Amino acid sequence: MNLLSELRPNRGSLKSRRRIGRGDSSGWGGTSGKGHKGQKARAGGGIARGFEGGQTPLVRRLPKFGFKNIPFKNRYDVVTTERLNKFEGEVTAQTLKAAGVVSGNEKVKVVVRGELTKAIILKVHKVSKGAKKIIEEKGGSVEEIGS
Repeated sequence: MNLLSELRPNRGSLKSRRRIGRGDSSGWGGTSGKGHKGQKARAGGGIARGFEGGQTPLVRRLPKFGFKNIPFKNRYDVVTTERLNKFEGEVTAQTLKAAGVVSGNEKVKVVVRGELTKAIILKVHKVSKGAKKIIEEKGGSVEEIGS
């Protein structure tokens, strides 16, 4: 094990910086590697970020309206009423995830599709009006949980 005071960079890994503009004999004198005249040879010269050679830049061609709050969008895993037939008693988002019906990354919404054959107690994030009506007609209950 080395001491911190003995640490050195690997051989050949460090190069001394190129000192340009220090006379003709250095090989980098005269124009200092910038060629002759022109915008890029000048002090402060260069092309602005986004400049497209005089063509209207992309930033100005794209529309400046509309807004999509994608990071905070509510995303739901959709479950149909017919898939609820394999459950008994209370059905929650956790029981649906454990059964592999939903991925568990999103909130859960139940929608109408197919028949529901039994009464269940449903506790999920959202339920469509039609699904709520069907569940309550079968003698079950629906509770929408927050978050």
